[in-house]
Amino acid sequence: MNETKGTGLLYAVGKVVLWVLLLLLPLFVVISNSRASALEQKEPVALTEYFSLGAKVKYLFRSHTSYEFGNPFPPYQAPLSRLEFPLDSWWGGVEMRFNLSRLSLGMEALTNVSRNAHGEMEDSDWDDDARPDVKTIYSQSQMRVGPSYMVRADADLEVSDWLGLPKWLSIRPVTGIRWQRFNLVAHDGVQYSYPSGDPPLPLPGESIRFKQEYWQYFAGVRSDIGLTQLTGVASLRFLAQFDWAYVEGINEDNHLLRAGRRFTSENTYGHAWHGSVGLKKDLSEHFTLGFDVDYLAISTTGNHRLLNETFNVDMSFTHGVKVWSDQASACLTLEYRF
Repeated sequence: MNETKGTGLLYAVGKVVLWVLLLLLPLFVVISNSRASALEQKEPVALTEYFSLGAKVKYLFRSHTSYEFGNPFPPYQAPLSRLEFPLDSWWGGVEMRFNLSRLSLGMEALTNVSRNAHGEMEDSDWDDDARPDVKTIYSQSQMRVGPSYMVRADADLEVSDWLGLPKWLSIRPVTGIRWQRFNLVAHDGVQYSYPSGDPPLPLPGESIRFKQEYWQYFAGVRSDIGLTQLTGVASLRFLAQFDWAYVEGINEDNHLLRAGRRFTSENTYGHAWHGSVGLKKDLSEHFTLGFDVDYLAISTTGNHRLLNETFNVDMSFTHGVKVWSDQASACLTLEYRF
């Protein structure tokens, strides 16, 4: 998590490409066998139906990424501390797809457009060992979004004809990788102490720098349903995708207002559920407009490390460690098909 922004992005993209190539090997075997069979029968095979490139705008709403950890010592309250970072913000980027005769390959890359997240970062502590269920400290801070990224690469395979389904219904098993990196800075907050009743404590300037990555290796199903016959609207389609992912999470938290150089970090593992639905409409022979809503729920557990070299503190534990994220979004895409 301490690598430079450029190096980290190149490493992430390289890892995505490598994993997608490994995931696609079985699909390439299927396509190669199908093409060889067709050639033997002297039937023409369209290697590429089309290539599309799209501009995409996404807004995250009611979204956050959070983590908490427990007390590794008696009375073992969990959570001992919880931090919740808002993600409501605008994102933009590009999406491309190669649509082959049966196989489809796609990639999407987005970065944040907003410099600030809507909502406030919340930091809560339960540090009174005599009353472990009582929240003792609570703070709210403004949230700035540094350079952050979302990258997705996937492949799907058309199986509708193998299942004997009608032409207006497309069913495609899909597999791929999602990578997310968030760079967040909490600043200009206010801290409250309970139940002492002390006056609120201003927290001017930057208080927390938070970096987080999620690697999500997913598999699921994607569908494309023609609505022209039902609605009478030409080239209108309903799109849906549902998938499950194995998740690796890494995050680092630098508490700037604490004495010394205090860092906490988590290495966690878990799963994610994802679903999206949307509509697409051809505007012309080459242009298509799409709108979709998307929901992603991530849940992981693992190891928490506290490091403060100034005071020779370096300890790790797993008690009560949880990292999770809920991300809802609405997205508009203008696609050009070559």
